[in-house]
Amino acid sequence: MIIERGTWTHRALVVATGVAVALVLLWMSGLAPFRVNQLTNVFIYAIAITGLNLATGYTGLLSIGHSAFFGLGAYTTGVLVMRYGWDPLYTIGPALVLCFVVGFVIGLPALRIRGLYLALVTLAVGVAFPELVRRFEELTGGARGLVIRRRLLNPPEWTGLRPGQRDLWMFWLSIVVLLLVLLLVHNLVRSRAGLAMIATRDNEIAAAASGIRVAAVKTSVFGLSGAVTGLAGCLFAMYLAALSPDGSFTLLKSIEFITGLVIGGAATRIGPIVGAFAVVYIPYLTANLNPSNVSQGQLSGVLFGLALILIIFLMPDGLVGGISRLAGRIVRIRPADPGKPPDAPPPQVLEPAGASAARGETT
Repeated sequence: MIIERGTWTHRALVVATGVAVALVLLWMSGLAPFRVNQLTNVFIYAIAITGLNLATGYTGLLSIGHSAFFGLGAYTTGVLVMRYGWDPLYTIGPALVLCFVVGFVIGLPALRIRGLYLALVTLAVGVAFPELVRRFEELTGGARGLVIRRRLLNPPEWTGLRPGQRDLWMFWLSIVVLLLVLLLVHNLVRSRAGLAMIATRDNEIAAAASGIRVAAVKTSVFGLSGAVTGLAGCLFAMYLAALSPDGSFTLLKSIEFITGLVIGGAATRIGPIVGAFAVVYIPYLTANLNPSNVSQGQLSGVLFGLALILIIFLMPDGLVGGISRLAGRIVRIRPADPGKPPDAPPPQVLEPAGASAARGETT
C-alpha cells in the first residue's frame, strides 16, 4: 500500500497517530508516582540521546564524552538555583549557551581528526568533568555533591499544580521539551543544513568538493549537540534534586547514551526514545531475575551486551530502522507529486488504436 504525502489518507494517519500519542501520555500521567518518575527519567534520557544523535548519528562525529555536557547542564541549574537564587526554568537559557560554547570548542579538534581519535578527545573530556567538579568544591559541592532544596523545585503557580505534585510537573515539562527538541531535529534534518550534515557524515571529501563548509558544519553541530544534551541535564537536576560527580556524570552515563542510540537506531527521529526506554527499563526489569550469586549490575550488563549483539546482527540500523524497513513492505509513504493536486485520480493512459486488437481483445 502506497500513501502519498498531502493526501487525505496521509493527513488522517498523522492525526490518528497524534491522538493515539496524546491518549497514551494522558494515561501515563495517571499512573502511580513511582511509574511517572520512571517515565520522566525516560524522556530526559531521550533528550540527551537526541543530542548525541545529532553529532554521531547524523554527522558521524563519534563522541564518548557526552556525559560531560549532561553534567554541565545539570550543575549549571544546580549552582544558579542554590548559590544565586534563580528560578529553575530561567537557568535553562544560560545552560544552553554554556553547553553550546563548550561543545563548539570541543568540536574544534574534529576539524583535524575524526573516528577513534576524535572519540579519544571526547573521552578525555568525559573523564575530566568529574575531576573539575571536585576541584571547584566551593561552587559545586565537590565530592559531597550538591543538593537542591525541594521547595525551590515546586511547580510554578501558573500551572495550577500543588507543591506535592512535582512529579507530575516534571513529567509534563520533560514531554514538552522532548517534543520541541524532536521538532527541532525534524526540521533541521530536512533543511539544507541537515543535508550538509548527512553529506559530511557519508563522504567528507565529496561534501567539501560540493561547496559544503565542513568545518562550520562540524563545530556548529557539536555545539548544538552539546546544548541539547545539556538541556537534558537541566531537567535531570530539577528531577533528581541531588547532584554528585561520582553518581550520574561519569563515563558510564556516556556509555548508556551510546547504548540507547545503538539500540533505538542512529540517524532516526524516534530512535532515541526507544533507546531511552531500553536504558531505563532493562536494569529495572532484570532486578527480579537475579540468581542469588549474581549482582544486578552483572546481569544488566550481560543483557545489554546480548541486546547489542542481536541488534547489530539482526537490525544494524537499530530497532526503529528495522521496524521501519519491515513496515515499509506493507505501507509506504512517498512524497507528493508537485505537478498533481492532492487526492487527484491517477492519470488515464490512452492506448493507441488497434492496441486491444493486437492483444486479442474483442469489443
